[in-house]
Amino acid sequence: MPFMSTRGAEKISAPEAIVRGIAPDGGLYAPLSLPNLSREDFIEFAKMDYPARAARTLALLLDGFTEAELLEMARAAYARFDDPQVAPVKELKAHRHVLELFHGPTMAFKDMALQMLPWLMTASARKQGEMREIAILTATSGDTGKAALEGFQDVPGTSVTVFYPLGGVSAVQEKQMVTSQGKNVHVTAVRGNFDDAQTGVKTLFADPEFIAKMNAQGKTLSSANSINLGRLAPQVAYYLSACADLLAKGAINWEDGLNVCVPTGNFGNILAAWYAKRMGAPIAKLICASNKNDVLADFIRTGIYDRRRDFHKTISPSMDILISSNLERFLLELCQGDCKQVAGWMKQLSAEGKYDIGAERLASLQKIFYGGFADDERTAQTIQKAWQDEKYLLDPHTAVAACVADDYRRDTGDEKPMLIVSTASPYKFASDVADALNVTVEGDAFAAASILENYTGVKAPDQVAKLKDLPVLHSRICDKEKMGEAVLAGFND
Repeated sequence: MPFMSTRGAEKISAPEAIVRGIAPDGGLYAPLSLPNLSREDFIEFAKMDYPARAARTLALLLDGFTEAELLEMARAAYARFDDPQVAPVKELKAHRHVLELFHGPTMAFKDMALQMLPWLMTASARKQGEMREIAILTATSGDTGKAALEGFQDVPGTSVTVFYPLGGVSAVQEKQMVTSQGKNVHVTAVRGNFDDAQTGVKTLFADPEFIAKMNAQGKTLSSANSINLGRLAPQVAYYLSACADLLAKGAINWEDGLNVCVPTGNFGNILAAWYAKRMGAPIAKLICASNKNDVLADFIRTGIYDRRRDFHKTISPSMDILISSNLERFLLELCQGDCKQVAGWMKQLSAEGKYDIGAERLASLQKIFYGGFADDERTAQTIQKAWQDEKYLLDPHTAVAACVADDYRRDTGDEKPMLIVSTASPYKFASDVADALNVTVEGDAFAAASILENYTGVKAPDQVAKLKDLPVLHSRICDKEKMGEAVLAGFND
């Protein structure tokens, strides 16, 4: 199926969209239509292993690829996960379920797409006849960075440069990035917050002078952020997979379905759930869970997106975001493909810091989405309650979702089965999880992980112990205005 920019009428194929990453007009590539799945399709999904489910999903979404070649990619991409189910669904009390997306090599949900993206990217480049090196530029609020570095490490014909906010990620997230090995990987800390880093990357994609310098070095730009279609499409697969598993177990029924609560700052993860719903997945309400940076929750409540607010550093740092890039794709859906309207809103957001979708579109939005937020205090209380009541260990991001899911049930009385999306291992944030459980920790994040493991009996992923003693290989820091220079300097190291 063809894809179009959210800000213009240009239509291109999936391989071209994946290589480009972002449209020349600054928009994101979105599908013109989506396939329709039946109940029988989900019965078939339930019979497959996860790589086969992913391949089937991508074959439906992305033109230019065969299901056979996608299956070969998926088997390689998901071979390093520590659970044979890849994205298992665990049952809690009161018809609540947790979709665990942290079993990949970097212990976060970004692995679900970023282990697949290098395969999609290199295959797309071949299909496009692209001979230049694909230079991946990515901003991260914590998890995307390491997942991109891990996925693209020493992949022929590619390089990857990651920018992260200095002091704005957890100690484990930072150590994961700055110890990354590979001849083609580069990591730079930016003085500023994630929005500064993300805006800087988008600016470079639209800078003719920078693009010319990259081209002179035989490089073409692309992205590993969820602005890239190749990042977003694999995420749809785990929602279809979860629904298939729950239907097969009789935990949900086809008619009523389930509600899905997603912790998100950039809107990509919940957008993938929306695409799954549009494709026929038995999903009822989509619950958007924010931390104290509650710009999305406010938008769903008021229809006004306003980034002019204080930025808060929280114990769920991967959601410390005020500019939610992927919302732009949903806006295109909300206004029936009117890309001029979307472009106008994005221009207004850039110039004035806000836009208003109006009462009619707000009503349509609220039929699909519920928005809520949890500050650090409520997040910690949720971690403590989940351990006390169910002996289930939540990371702070998943705890935000669990808290907002409970808020939704209390506010609406809707008792449908609930799927809570778990986006990271608690051991990526061991110090904060230990604090929430009132466990005394003396030492760094790695000491906290050991103490937390001893206290709970929940085994820490092997990656945590290995990470502690790895040498720091990346120490570059730049101002947000100097990101282009940092990219070029990395190639000359």
